Amino acid sequence: MNMNEIPEALCQKLRIKIISCLVSSSKTFNELLTLTQTTKGNLSVQLMKLEEWHYITSDKVIENKKSKSTYTLTDHGMTQFEEYVALLKQIIEENEG
Repeated sequence: MNMNEIPEALCQKLRIKIISCLVSSSKTFNELLTLTQTTKGNLSVQLMKLEEWHYITSDKVIENKKSKSTYTLTDHGMTQFEEYVALLKQIIEENEG
């Protein structure tokens, strides 16, 4: 990945926050809502986009008569995020010397 190849999924602050939250483990919608400090509508839109781009998957179940969605980072999402982080490290290293 280079500066001209950064995927659209990694060009927006909230999407990067969501992916960062999912690196360590799956999270529910409410957990992501708390961690990202955004609105329900904005979070929903960004989650749908990330799912369309195959960065995350969602699992929806009914719990206590309420829908509960859990989101997980895919292998593709993790790979893209790792490449993005590597690019940022490269940029920093090139500008240190």
